[in-house]
Amino acid sequence: MTPPKNPMSDEVDHLLRNAQLRDALEPLYDESIGRVNVELMSTTSENEFLESMLEWERAPIVPIYDWFRPRLQLEHPETLDDEQLRIALHNVIEKLFSKRIVLDFTDHLSDRQLYCLLYRDILPAHEKMLRGRNNYLHWDCANTSNDPDTWLRYYASEEDRSAWEAETDGYLPPVEVPPYQRELPRAPM
Repeated sequence: MTPPKNPMSDEVDHLLRNAQLRDALEPLYDESIGRVNVELMSTTSENEFLESMLEWERAPIVPIYDWFRPRLQLEHPETLDDEQLRIALHNVIEKLFSKRIVLDFTDHLSDRQLYCLLYRDILPAHEKMLRGRNNYLHWDCANTSNDPDTWLRYYASEEDRSAWEAETDGYLPPVEVPPYQRELPRAPM
């Protein structure tokens, strides 16, 4: 029978790990490390935060298709009929989700448009490949930061639309129902 572990030794282990993490992050120090308020956070929580920062700093930036073994390659969209494309699209969406990649704002795109977006823009995009990630990479398929029209037309709430109009004095497109409603995997809340 093993004797119960001393809670004090756990705390010492956490403090030692904290020092190791801070030493590893020292050359990478920026304001985000300074934002850790040790008075509001347990040492265990602080260590988890510092570990995620260290993982982020060390993660390679590679094309998304290279996150997969073998490399995730899609057939050229012009070589697929509509049914083949639909099947391939659902397969690639599931594979992306298995790597914690979620596609947001897709219901305004036809299957072919979404497949082309994956083929041309998403899979070749260079992103940080985090192996132990607890969060999801969300891909904005409406390009809301560069072209808010699609988001405002199909996805924004009335509150969001009003706030956008008040902030920008910009043109507010009419609200429309997205033409291609999909049930895609979603990141848990």
